[in-house]
Amino acid sequence: MDENGFTYEIVLVDDGSNDGSWDMINRLRLNNPFIKGVKFRRNYGKSAALNTGFEKAQGEVIITMDADLQDSPDEIPELYRRITEEKYDLISGWKAKRHDPLSKTIPTKVYNWATRKMSGINNLHDFNCGLKAYRKAVVKNIEVYGEMHRYVPVIAKWAGFTKIGEQVVEHRARKYGTTKFGMSRFINGLLDLMSIFFVGKFGKRPMHFFGVMGTLSFFAGTVIAIWLITEKLYAIAHNQPYRDVTSNPLFYIALVVIIIGSQLFLTGFVAELVARSAPERNRYQIEDVI
Repeated sequence: MDENGFTYEIVLVDDGSNDGSWDMINRLRLNNPFIKGVKFRRNYGKSAALNTGFEKAQGEVIITMDADLQDSPDEIPELYRRITEEKYDLISGWKAKRHDPLSKTIPTKVYNWATRKMSGINNLHDFNCGLKAYRKAVVKNIEVYGEMHRYVPVIAKWAGFTKIGEQVVEHRARKYGTTKFGMSRFINGLLDLMSIFFVGKFGKRPMHFFGVMGTLSFFAGTVIAIWLITEKLYAIAHNQPYRDVTSNPLFYIALVVIIIGSQLFLTGFVAELVARSAPERNRYQIEDVI
């Protein structure tokens, strides 16, 4: 930072660690007043740490890095330049050459492929890279919670920040600790992706999703039931052998589909009431006011 003449602050978030990190942060601050620290009472996860860091950050360009020393600070000048000169909203790092085991790299490729398809952000290869750069407006207008840190570019896009780029970054081998990646995190990641897709698209109009699905299901079940009854009445009218409607398995399928349709419609109705009562129901992203 000093070599490039940047004015800066360093916000370190201690996520409830017990390895002496907070004492180290306090010692570092004594020698550098630009270092700031936030200590969680317990471990809340990466999303909580990022969101708190975003709230505390004051710079016009915010750059995030993991604390496992696998990201290189030499990437900072180029990230800063692309945000300030090329006017990107967000630049996401891409670890083109990874130093991770296959048990992590293969699921990561699948996850990134699925995220590209569902989000429409087709120019990113690594959504979950911890090394990212943001315009200040981006981090002040998004909220990262749960395990949504994997989808910050998607959250930014849904908030209206669509100029998202990528930069190949160096990925260093891990020196300390062990990775916490596992299949459970991979599965949770896919579930979070579906959740953020639904909230981003239907969060303010849930009836458009549940109502349509419920109506289609109810209509399909009703058509099947009417067809079965009509078929029986036709057979009776023409003195043909017929089968009781209730003895036909198709009748019970129609009944289940009608019930599911009714439940989906009621779910959409209740969700609509909740959305209309939410304190942020009329909160929209405003870029500028004159």
